[in-house]
Amino acid sequence: MSKRKQHAPEFKAKVALEALKGETEQNLGLMRRLDEQFLETPFFGVRQMTWHLRNDGHLVNEKRIRRLMRVMRLMPIYQKPNTSRPAKGHKTYPYLLRGLRVDRPNQVWCSDITYLPMRRGFLYLVAIMDWHTRKVLAWRISNTLEADVCVEALNEAIHKFGPPEIMNTDQGAQFTSFAWTDRLRRSGVRISMDGKGRFLDNIFIERLWRSLKYECVYLHAWETGSEAKAGIRKSMTFYNPRRRHSALVGKAPSLSNGRWLKRALGAAQKRDTSTPTCSRGTCNISKVIRIS
Repeated sequence: MSKRKQHAPEFKAKVALEALKGETEQNLGLMRRLDEQFLETPFFGVRQMTWHLRNDGHLVNEKRIRRLMRVMRLMPIYQKPNTSRPAKGHKTYPYLLRGLRVDRPNQVWCSDITYLPMRRGFLYLVAIMDWHTRKVLAWRISNTLEADVCVEALNEAIHKFGPPEIMNTDQGAQFTSFAWTDRLRRSGVRISMDGKGRFLDNIFIERLWRSLKYECVYLHAWETGSEAKAGIRKSMTFYNPRRRHSALVGKAPSLSNGRWLKRALGAAQKRDTSTPTCSRGTCNISKVIRIS
């Protein structure tokens, strides 16, 4: 297989799907343990995580932990700049939020993907969040890491609220893909990307994952995708209108932007005149399981 093919989004999605089907019960248990530990020590790389699991009595080596962390999309924080590159052929963008005062809704959005453990497998969750209000604007659950799932969530958020001024993500293959960046450019959105290995650049959505997992995911052992979707929907319903945030002066995300919402909805059609379309080869979603 050529190097070029190995870096194609379709190949990456196939690898994720095969990994989902082929993990043993022991590996699934390790993945859950990795996920829990990563929330506590996001600066643990492969070596530190391997040592930690060995101290807990798990017979693991670095090769195994490296593969599982890659499948789970766990990228540790680095104190020094990480020179790792995104998928070959994908363009990256500078980080635009350094020194920026974010003081209004729809100024900056952020997006990220996280791993969801289940009783007999795992899924991936993507969310779109408003940086200022902390409101989750849209989300999707899937069994693969294809960019199209992220684009679906993005389309929903733009349709409901109009496009933001800036979208910030990490440099993952989904967010450097043509399907994602083209959708943003056609809507007039400036693209911002974290430094590689610096999840603190997208800290608010990382806090969402932490809250979601401790308050919902780890309390259940879902059997099916439908159960997972129902659980996440219930948690999101609580998070947006009810959960108080200190940065919002004790207000919930949905309560902090009432007057703005009317203006945003009225301006949505003016700002976003593009039609959600996909380029050739990026919308082949037959392999992706939509959780309904």
